[in-house]
Amino acid sequence: MEWFDVCDENGQPTGETVSRDTAHRDGVLHRTAHVWVTRPHSGKWEVLLQKRSRNKDSHPGCWDTSSAGHIPAGSGPLPSAIRELNEELGILTTADRLAEIGRFCVDDVESFHGKPFHDHEYIFVYIFLDQVDTDRLVLQESEVESAAWFGLEELSRAVSHSQKDFCVPPESLVLLTEYLRTQTCPL
Repeated sequence: MEWFDVCDENGQPTGETVSRDTAHRDGVLHRTAHVWVTRPHSGKWEVLLQKRSRNKDSHPGCWDTSSAGHIPAGSGPLPSAIRELNEELGILTTADRLAEIGRFCVDDVESFHGKPFHDHEYIFVYIFLDQVDTDRLVLQESEVESAAWFGLEELSRAVSHSQKDFCVPPESLVLLTEYLRTQTCPL
């Protein structure tokens, strides 16, 4: 069973812990770490998305952030981001190769597999600073069905039109877009 730190509205642990099931049943605020993997392509930015396994308890079969996961109780956001990149995509990295680009909170209630799912998360968002050879990705079969590159503009349109096959948090995409505007995209 997974255990999470309950956190306050600033993402700081309160000293209480909660099981994953309880967190998503009762909407208890807990923390996650998301990582964006990007690349320049023909003078524009592309982002690597993962297609979630159809067995996931939320958003099964949807395209999502490059890598994302809950922060286990007692752990921090950066170690969790590093761990998730390795577990989900087979990308080994170190803390100096990730940059935090922002934080935000979500509070959504949906239904998956016939059960309510209350997603109340404080999300730490990172960008991976290195290039990725997608031929060398090792996908975690229980979590990730596939991975593919999407143009940033194409993804922004899909998310803004709430296309059901995408579950990328719009707030995270805004943070990524703002960050990439400060970067020169090689031709």
